Amino acid sequence: MNAHTEYHDIPPYARRFLVYMTTISGKSEKTVHEYYYDLRTFFRFFMCFYNKASFDDFDTLDTAQFSLNDLKKLTTDDLYEFLMYIRNSRDNYQNATARKISCLKSFYNYMTVKSHQLDDNIAKDLESPKIPKKLPRYLTLDESIRLLQAVDGEFAIRDYAIITLFLNCGMRLSELVGINMHDMQERSIFIRGKGNKERKVYLNDACVSAINDYLAVRPRDGVIDRDALFLSKRKVRISNNMVYRMVKNNMVRAGLDPEKYSPHKLRHTAATLMYVHGDVDVRALQEILGHEQLSTTQIYTHVDERQLHEAVERNPLAKAMKTNKKST
Repeated sequence: MNAHTEYHDIPPYARRFLVYMTTISGKSEKTVHEYYYDLRTFFRFFMCFYNKASFDDFDTLDTAQFSLNDLKKLTTDDLYEFLMYIRNSRDNYQNATARKISCLKSFYNYMTVKSHQLDDNIAKDLESPKIPKKLPRYLTLDESIRLLQAVDGEFAIRDYAIITLFLNCGMRLSELVGINMHDMQERSIFIRGKGNKERKVYLNDACVSAINDYLAVRPRDGVIDRDALFLSKRKVRISNNMVYRMVKNNMVRAGLDPEKYSPHKLRHTAATLMYVHGDVDVRALQEILGHEQLSTTQIYTHVDERQLHEAVERNPLAKAMKTNKKST
């Protein structure tokens, strides 16, 4: 999408920032959209805060007229006012606040260092809130097998291949949807992850079998997106939303809670099963998942309570009971 035409209700300098984030920084479309919403909220707040508009109209304000001179007047204290507002009035807590701070730091870095439209980077010293790490939610091995066995419907062969890739390779939803025919090799796939970074994902026997079964029935005539691996009923590339709904429907068939598990939870499942049952080294897991930071992957070293319990039970002192001796 063209940020110049799509983001019409924010200032031109902010649209150019989004173009920069897309083309030069290589941020994902999802991240750029989130930055757009964050900046629009940012500009709307200061239009209301400085009485150029009413907070009653906050959610409909067009911020395109928030000029560069308006931006230059803001101070670091103003940024703190904004952060207090999104916390108290818009229920933005650690995760949402951290993302907005990340957006502002990137935006002000662009405006000062890259485009030289501002002299001072008033966001450079903003500190992100500490976000408590949550253990990822994942399917157990038995639940994963139940899900695979429950796959049904008009496109069951295609859907089985998709869920098999999720559960065995730990792909992101966008990565799976973006797979092209020319990315396929006999036992591996080249996929594009965050920031358009390419990595090679190896396929086990289950993946190879499921993909071959799908390729045998994949439409050949009238295909619109000829290079897309997974096709919809209309013979175009399957969409994120369609895969999301498909996973939910098969969760229901498997007797699993569709509100608890999503395609991203299947990525967590793959990572957990590889670490717990496959004895996969955490650095190898980092490469498989396409994590830039090892710390992101290390959460999977803490997820299996059964292993923790068994480790305590294997302590050589586990059976050393105190003996009550009667005094003589």
